[in-house]
Amino acid sequence: MTEGRVTESHGCGLRRRIQYDRRADEPPSIAAAMALARYFGDDVTAASTQLYDYIDPDALDSLFAETNSGTARSKGVVEFEIDDAVVTIRSERVDVCPTE
Repeated sequence: MTEGRVTESHGCGLRRRIQYDRRADEPPSIAAAMALARYFGDDVTAASTQLYDYIDPDALDSLFAETNSGTARSKGVVEFEIDDAVVTIRSERVDVCPTE
């Protein structure tokens, strides 16, 4: 699996933050799983935090799928909490940041 570009910083109150730039052909659910695995320091195939325990991956992918006319949905944000992190999904990237 080819990974999108990952940027790590120590923003969010000097705690770890992950920004995962999603490839155009990569489903948002896969990008979110990759970002979460990086945030928690897990291998994505053996991650202790499973995305589907918190959000329906198929529904997430549908929210960002092309419209019936074939155009990409460029707006919209999905945000939810997992353990001690806030996951923010946009059409082009996934951010994972510690909760405050």
